[in-house]
Amino acid sequence: MQLKLKLTAVAAIAAVAGMASAQEQVVKIGHVAPVSGAQAHYGKDNENGARMAIEELNAQGITIGGKKIKFELQAEDDAADPKQGTAAAQKLCDAKVAGVVGHLNSGTTIPASKVYNDCGIPHVTGAATNPNLTKPGYKTTFRIIANDNALGAGLAFYAADTLKLKTVAIVDDRTAYGQGVANVFKKVAAEKGMKVVDEQFTTDKATDFMAILTAIKSKNPDAIFFGGMDPQGGPMLRQMEQLGMGNVKYFGGDGICTSEIAKLAAGAKTLSNVVCAEGGASLDKMPGGKAWKAKYDAKYPGQFQVYSPYTYDATQLIVDAMKRANSVDPKVYTPELLKSQFKGVTSTIAFEPNGEMKNPAITLYVYKDGKKTPLN
Repeated sequence: MQLKLKLTAVAAIAAVAGMASAQEQVVKIGHVAPVSGAQAHYGKDNENGARMAIEELNAQGITIGGKKIKFELQAEDDAADPKQGTAAAQKLCDAKVAGVVGHLNSGTTIPASKVYNDCGIPHVTGAATNPNLTKPGYKTTFRIIANDNALGAGLAFYAADTLKLKTVAIVDDRTAYGQGVANVFKKVAAEKGMKVVDEQFTTDKATDFMAILTAIKSKNPDAIFFGGMDPQGGPMLRQMEQLGMGNVKYFGGDGICTSEIAKLAAGAKTLSNVVCAEGGASLDKMPGGKAWKAKYDAKYPGQFQVYSPYTYDATQLIVDAMKRANSVDPKVYTPELLKSQFKGVTSTIAFEPNGEMKNPAITLYVYKDGKKTPLN
């Protein structure tokens, strides 16, 4: 009889445990960035930001729709390649993730945005800045950082109004991001009376720029604007020094605005000529920037680049919308994203009807003694 009672008790405990685990729901959030190839340092930083948010959310014991939620990050690598980007997006759709943070590059984010729209999953990027991303009007596309219209224009104003530069040569890497930011700079610089004396093109895989820099040198510009990323920006600065172009200012968007470019420039004095722009406030001026950075550095020492505070906020933002909708179903909570007034680490995030950020800040940076330093 005693044995029977014991067995009944064990069965009851097992049933309760089964009910408890049945009440826990696993919700997957996707993340996509290049974690292989020349841009892996950006991608790992982005993934770290999302992962940190997931861990903190799980520690809160969140309940949505009457179920305890356990969040899981499904991280994919797009290697900064548009084809791999759409393949990664489709993989996340097939895995039925509830939302996506990413991608890093405009060239991968723009084609992936259609995939997410078609399968009804919202994605939030804190890194892809080409204005064309929100042009199709997908209800699933959100950006929480300033776009290239703001970055390119901000740099052109600074070049013309503050530095009083008269001539500029423009180089872009032919990617959606590089061309986009270069075109905005070119247009606004021309409106401000600056003369574009040369235009050259490269790729996002190149490392030898001697031929294009030699052509530019012959035109004697006050500045070069580079639309591209730091794996090209660093070697370009070294080669500018080799060619005696030490007096030429070097402008670029957030793609070159990293700590890594100082390493990639390998001691070139031309680093001190860099002026770059980043969407958002500097870490010191972000509402939660300093405290967040201390936590990040303790967890991922030496890995910080640019966008991890944004991928952290993007992950938290998605979950905030789920909580307000009391549902993890993308069809139910996606409309709540558009109504966000989310107080994040980076800023208070609210959206225009097209998924663009309302009133995004931009910050200009220079490099003093090899350290990235905000100008404003």
